[in-house]
Amino acid sequence: MAAEVITFGCRLNAYESAVIRRHAAALDDTVVINTCTVTAEAERQARQTIRKLNRERPEAALVVTGCAVQRDPEAWARLPGVARVLGNAEKLDPGFWQERTGESAVGPLAARPAPRAWPVAEHLGRSRAILQVQQGCDHACTFCVIPAGRGPSRSVPPEEVIATARTMVAQGFQEIVLTGVDLTSYGADLSPPLRFGALLARLLREVPELPRLRLSSLDPAELDADFWEVLANEPRLMPHLHLSLQSASALILKRMKRRHSPAEAAEAIAQARALRPGLAIGADLIAGFPTETEALFAETLDFIERMDIPFLHVFPFSPRPGTPAARMPQVPPAIARERARRLRAAGERARGRFLAAKLGTVRHVLAETPESGRDEHFIVVRSNAPLIPGRVHALRAVAATEDALVGEAL
Repeated sequence: MAAEVITFGCRLNAYESAVIRRHAAALDDTVVINTCTVTAEAERQARQTIRKLNRERPEAALVVTGCAVQRDPEAWARLPGVARVLGNAEKLDPGFWQERTGESAVGPLAARPAPRAWPVAEHLGRSRAILQVQQGCDHACTFCVIPAGRGPSRSVPPEEVIATARTMVAQGFQEIVLTGVDLTSYGADLSPPLRFGALLARLLREVPELPRLRLSSLDPAELDADFWEVLANEPRLMPHLHLSLQSASALILKRMKRRHSPAEAAEAIAQARALRPGLAIGADLIAGFPTETEALFAETLDFIERMDIPFLHVFPFSPRPGTPAARMPQVPPAIARERARRLRAAGERARGRFLAAKLGTVRHVLAETPESGRDEHFIVVRSNAPLIPGRVHALRAVAATEDALVGEAL
């Protein structure tokens, strides 16, 4: 039986877990725990999982990897049952997956070469594939430990991106999701440099057989002119943008050392909606950032309600050791959790309006299972008739639940 891989964290981690599964396919009795370090809760859950596996499957070799390991390998190696730890570069090297056990290896990331674009699937049924085009981050947000876990920004050369996309389409995938740690910084390290929007234009031009292209999280400060042109003129780029906002208070954004203002974020959202009417907007938000007063929080809440953002990922602030934000005056955790609840409630209200507006329209649903899939706006659509996973079906939206549409076969 192939190694089991348990994933915590982001879409990029999910992508890398799929690569690990391929590399470790010949290993029996091996469990890989791919950790996340963005929040203390993510690390707590990973530690809890390791302890449970050690109790329930003492015969299994536990290999722990990911961003939390990259930051503090010794702490993870000391956990009961851990056979070895691997860093974020080592976990993608097939040479480290030849045997169940072996030496631990967590090397520095600063001088690592560009990542490879491995063709992997996100879902069964060959529905959607993830394509990594960028790794690492050069920014210094005061709350974030990702640069320590991922290293500096590195880009996959465009020729490799295009070749991998062609392979994925030839394998039957109907949709590709471009992912990275800081997608919109793509290409600054290439020679000659290439902006993210230019990559999108070239990819869609040189892979005309690709039906659907989707993007993971974007920094609103780095959306370039080529990006806006592609969004406006290329229907194969799905009308769904997820923005790394984090806050909509000007003062809190400055204390986070983010590079956009609330006005610039609002302008980006308005421009996207003008270019692609009906487009879906999502956003990452942190509630209870240090020094956030009720009045400053209200600025973010008002922004979400005013901009009518339907798809929110909201996290109560979690101080990460060694970051500047961890040394700032903290908001009590209970207040941060309550503010997160209020933001989620605002998002749920916006999502209800967004889903209601789609009733009666035809949704183009990429089936993930025989019962459901996701449409061009990344809305879950449940079908009243069997679907063929991996195929795009035209369904009319006839009802809406809290978080999905119900589709009727045409």
